[in-house]
Amino acid sequence: MTESKKPQTGDALGVFGRYLTVWVALCIVVGVAIGQFLPVIPETLSRFEYAQVSIPVAILIWLMIYPMMLKIDFSSIVRALKMPKGLTVTCVTNWLIKPFTMFFLAWVFLAVVFRPLIPEALANEYIAGAVLLGAAPCTAMVFVWSHLTKGNPAYTLVQVAVNNIILLFAFTPIVVFLLGISDVFVPYDTLLLSVGLFIVVPLVAGWISRTQIIKRKGIEFFDNVFVKKFDGVTTVGLLLTLIILFSFQGDVILGNPLHIVLIAVPLVIQTFLIFTIAYGWAKAWKIPHDVAAPAALIGASNFFELAVAVAISLFGLTSGAALATVVGVLVEVPVMLTLVKIANKTRRWFPRAESATVPAE
Repeated sequence: MTESKKPQTGDALGVFGRYLTVWVALCIVVGVAIGQFLPVIPETLSRFEYAQVSIPVAILIWLMIYPMMLKIDFSSIVRALKMPKGLTVTCVTNWLIKPFTMFFLAWVFLAVVFRPLIPEALANEYIAGAVLLGAAPCTAMVFVWSHLTKGNPAYTLVQVAVNNIILLFAFTPIVVFLLGISDVFVPYDTLLLSVGLFIVVPLVAGWISRTQIIKRKGIEFFDNVFVKKFDGVTTVGLLLTLIILFSFQGDVILGNPLHIVLIAVPLVIQTFLIFTIAYGWAKAWKIPHDVAAPAALIGASNFFELAVAVAISLFGLTSGAALATVVGVLVEVPVMLTLVKIANKTRRWFPRAESATVPAE
């Protein structure tokens, strides 16, 4: 596949990237305002939910992921599997480091530093919610973060697929070990639906679109005309997703402002810490930026649909654990967009890939 000479990152971010803080703040305000003054909108949207997955949000995420799937040269997936460095960084960071640093940071802040402000029993529930987030690396939105950093789409797909396979076997033992809970129930309907909606459907759609259009119009038309039509889709989808998410959580934000801030502290620190570990490791190993950035961003972000579902099933809808996972939803997008910006500004620290589709390690 030939790579367009026009930088994808600038196309994807543009004014949005330059005024990141302003856009995020506006989305928070608009979303909360809609939830408070036009509650019929989130109430209606919330009816379209299955297995803890919001279908409207899923559609927006699908629209954000589809343009990236178009860029995958499927022959490069096999070659990506033969390049282990990026996968090693992702898997070790996600499964041998992240859950344990999350538990430690949550305990330090919620049970020790903020002890005068949070009752002990509630602090333990908040810690449990944080652990559930830490044990579930991102499945869907990482495709968006990868796209915004000009990540290698084929390698990102492989990284996400490998993490999902590990998730099936490692999530429950890690949660049981860290929380001392023996009856952890993994809602496989949430897991399977998310994988289907966020990976399988856009992947198949992207493959069909790619093969048919290249067959009929040629690779030059596909790269320079068809794919370019989707340059603004990711940005618009991301903004709308922010507004919808915050409209759902307006009451939570306004009803628990202090505790939300307190819970957010270890979650934000954890996100930056995990990104720094994975990104720094990738730099030390001289992994190309289009593999290093997605590898770091996968671990930094969370599979919050799964975490929320497990928290509700274990502790109840109104529990502190459920609230902590919701806070994870609230802070994730603004923080991850900040990390995207950092990754883009530090691109020169990394070697460049030898081709658009095959990462050089």
